[in-house]
Amino acid sequence: MTEPTVFVTGVGTALPGPPVDNPTLAARLGLDARWIDTFIGTRSRHFAVDLPSGKQLATLADLAEAAAAEAMRRADVVATEIDFVVLATASPDELMPATVNRVADLLGVDRVPTYQLQSGCAGAVQALDVGRMLLGRAGHRTGLVIGGDVCARHMRLDRDFHRAPSAELVNYVLFGDGAGAVVLSTDDRPGAPVLREVRHQVTGLRQPPGQVIRWFGEADRDTDVRGFEEDYKAIEERVPELAEQALWELLDATGWRPEELAYLLPPQLSGRMTRLITQRLGVPGAEEISCVTTTGNTGNALPFLQLDRLSTRIGSGERAVAVCVEASKWLTGGFAVEGR
Repeated sequence: MTEPTVFVTGVGTALPGPPVDNPTLAARLGLDARWIDTFIGTRSRHFAVDLPSGKQLATLADLAEAAAAEAMRRADVVATEIDFVVLATASPDELMPATVNRVADLLGVDRVPTYQLQSGCAGAVQALDVGRMLLGRAGHRTGLVIGGDVCARHMRLDRDFHRAPSAELVNYVLFGDGAGAVVLSTDDRPGAPVLREVRHQVTGLRQPPGQVIRWFGEADRDTDVRGFEEDYKAIEERVPELAEQALWELLDATGWRPEELAYLLPPQLSGRMTRLITQRLGVPGAEEISCVTTTGNTGNALPFLQLDRLSTRIGSGERAVAVCVEASKWLTGGFAVEGR
């Protein structure tokens, strides 16, 4: 079967509240802002929770709806023109109903297939792949693909952070909240970039997870087991190598040479790690499109936040590739976009 040409006709993003800089976050957590600057290298992030009061300000559904509505407005499509909705997240608002269906309801999208993928950073790429494949189905012309995460439920702000282990503490300064969305369509829209390739795979055979997020039910909700933890040392060691592999696999699939790239969208783990990874990828002729230093690591929103920045720059015939690595069970992925 011949795959249709898929156009990225609209991009939207949503970040909650004002940016929270390192001095503000450090003061709230009782940390040294210089440690965040040096160890993480991220200057600010947005939270869906009010730091002084701990009150949650927005849900994942709220942010995903806002991002999707913006993408639809830019694509000049309305709810009745959407043939499917795909959402990727590692932090759904509830196990049931699926957040994707709450988002569809908020958007007024009805009687279409919906899909929710549970994954970390790689989930956004998986969702793009599902969206691209769905456009090959008869009767599908336009679909909505969304990624986002909200970490508010994991932020216990009433604790003594001086006694928190580093494997847990790093998450408070590494992550932020947000959502992004794209409208994919087989309808040619003047100037809309073409989604040329999408690739993703699990690479963690027999490898322990680099990041774990647990969920608890009525029987174990009072357990002392940590809700989330991260092996940051393993991530520092493995992610640059995996990112390089993912880039070359993507270039092989497209037949593009590194010197033909106008833009590079590298993994957005943290400001410091992204700098190291970009140096290792070694594509000096490509302009880097990054956002993590000002948005924090927003998980499944990140590739869409990068796409949003790319959409205002990419010109006719220019080529861009995005690479992502998910540390949970070590997944790699990426996509290639060409301007027109």
